[in-house]
Amino acid sequence: MHIMHTLAQHGRCRMDLAGPKRVPAVESLRVNPDQARSAVKRASSSIFTPSRGWTGSRVASTRAAAATSSPGGLEAMIPFLGQCPPEASAEIAVPNVFPDDERVWVPQTDTVSFRPLCFNVSQGYYVNLLRVRKSGLLSRHRHPGPVHGFVLKGDWNYLEHEWTASQGSYVFEPPGETHTLVVLPGCEEMITLFHVTGALLYCDPEGEVVGYEDVFTKLEKAKEHYKAVGLGEDFVQQFVR
Repeated sequence: MHIMHTLAQHGRCRMDLAGPKRVPAVESLRVNPDQARSAVKRASSSIFTPSRGWTGSRVASTRAAAATSSPGGLEAMIPFLGQCPPEASAEIAVPNVFPDDERVWVPQTDTVSFRPLCFNVSQGYYVNLLRVRKSGLLSRHRHPGPVHGFVLKGDWNYLEHEWTASQGSYVFEPPGETHTLVVLPGCEEMITLFHVTGALLYCDPEGEVVGYEDVFTKLEKAKEHYKAVGLGEDFVQQFVR
């Protein structure tokens, strides 16, 4: 009852150890966009020097300086100034997932290839673009782990299901799913982003496993390809975490 009374009395509020604090509703916040952009640019070029080794006093003094230098004290526009965990992996930022250099695509068959985005060897998953040209297919396989897919171009379906995934479609494949991905005639090119955890277990029509593919086999295939086409096998390391 006390919490409900507090919410009713103060409107939108944020609860912390010091008690409720009023937070303005988004619609009541009036910020001049040009003024805000100018403040961020000025702060970034003068007082922000990102570092993992900042001391607490330096962070506090820098935050205070940034707040006073921003118009109206726009603290929300100040980047994080704290210390990142030294053990944390580096981020991956791929400027263009559709590369201009065809060599970035790693061929699996004459019609199927993939473009690496992330090989997470510590958690056993990978993220890549799967590209199928003309009427191609990805052989029948079983997933012991979950898979997420987002169709960027074209359309495809599974022989085992009635639905079709088209550009803009999202697909979740639960652990235990077995299927055969097919791109039918009429689709010149299909590209789908897949986040795959665990392995693809290639199997016969009865479900007997005849082969497999996982983050490590994909990684080795990419190394071999990049070495063969002149990019060097270390080219793939930018995607490994």
